[in-house]
Amino acid sequence: MLAATLGAQDDAPERLDRGRFTAVFFPSDRILTQSLLDYSVRTDTFPGLPRPRQHVWLAIAPDRRRFREWIGPGAPEWGAAITFPDSRRIVMQGRFAGADAGDPREVLRHELAHLALHEFLGDAPPRWFDEGYASYAAHEWRREDALAANIALALKGTPTFDELDDEFGAGSTTAQNAYALAYRAVVDLASLDTTSGLSRFFAAWHDAGSMDRAFRSTYGITMVGFEQRWQQRTRRRYGALALAGDFAIGGLALLVMVLPLYLARRQRDKRRLAALLAADEAAERAARRSAIEALLRGDDETDLRDGAPEIPPP
Repeated sequence: MLAATLGAQDDAPERLDRGRFTAVFFPSDRILTQSLLDYSVRTDTFPGLPRPRQHVWLAIAPDRRRFREWIGPGAPEWGAAITFPDSRRIVMQGRFAGADAGDPREVLRHELAHLALHEFLGDAPPRWFDEGYASYAAHEWRREDALAANIALALKGTPTFDELDDEFGAGSTTAQNAYALAYRAVVDLASLDTTSGLSRFFAAWHDAGSMDRAFRSTYGITMVGFEQRWQQRTRRRYGALALAGDFAIGGLALLVMVLPLYLARRQRDKRRLAALLAADEAAERAARRSAIEALLRGDDETDLRDGAPEIPPP
């Protein structure tokens, strides 16, 4: 079905099969597609999950127009790739993607992690965990950069998991913060079991059919308890950084505003000092001219003669 849809385009699409992956693409993206499939076959395991077995279709859009057509109107404008778990299909940008789209191998692995998670747990994972796990599996460490700049963590605190789910549908900045927070939540969860990582948690979740029961049986805490722990740790770790960064930016802005005024005042002070010095020099020159003129008129001789003592006659 996917190949037939692509065949309606102007250029003839091509197909490439590697293991459980089938990619449909256009000639301009042949090298990129080969690289992506080779990488996917080589790294086809995901933290804590059994090795996935379901077949995956990958469609690589040759331009922005067709990417928007294939993902539909409901997808966010800033998305670099979209996964459709029911049809096990991924649509991603091709060579036209800008630098803000990220590393294409990282992007694809993020989407494949979604499919691996759904293959094992179905539709059970909430949005925050689904996105957080995909970022964790794709080693998207740069997600935490957004937290260090998120002043809302310091001022309003860390959102709850339910609030986090709602933020994924907001604008680009809010959504990116939500991805970073979800990633941090899964990292914190995996750190609770340094030996098995997430494998015991996933097995318990799969068997019990409940995320909260999996928390209790694996870690001895409730999901609410983990949520509160994560909120406190996240705000303590990143809220201060965000606040410090905000102060630094504010200080820089203040410096930009104040520096021109300071420089202008210094220039005025220099001009005033120069004027005072010039006035002093002019006064000195005037005083010297007056003294010279007095000497030329003989005023000093008269003054000396008038002040000389009288000598008596012999």
